[in-house]
Amino acid sequence: MATEGDTLSGRCLCGAVRFSFDPKKREVGVCHCSMCRRWASGPFFAHDHEGPVRFEGAENIGVYKSSEWGERAFCKTCGTSLYWRLSGAEHYALSAGTFDDQTDFAFVAEIFVDEKPGYYDFANETNKMTGAEVMAAFAAGKDLG
Repeated sequence: MATEGDTLSGRCLCGAVRFSFDPKKREVGVCHCSMCRRWASGPFFAHDHEGPVRFEGAENIGVYKSSEWGERAFCKTCGTSLYWRLSGAEHYALSAGTFDDQTDFAFVAEIFVDEKPGYYDFANETNKMTGAEVMAAFAAGKDLG
């Protein structure tokens, strides 16, 4: 669990984009939706963060509006998937693989489990939500963790 004043940082593969933020928790979830799997070449492991994120090298960030409700960001130099963001909000799903320190995270949630292909499963006990449950939670302004 993150403590007040704890800062997490990360970067893309080439280092052209760096970021930091102050987390409220040290948790990771995974999205199984078809868009995330295509974008990340597998399930997208991410840290849900509500609030500001500080970026260095922001001019190297490409943004793709992938749906009415969200956008995906990547490094324009090396292609690293950086985050999914809820349109018009400071709600980020930051790519867990980009964090400088990946210790002490709990794997707590899986979303869009109804789109997960049958060729993999995780042994961890997690909160699991279907796509319909995720969309209802977003509409109600609820945390997905």
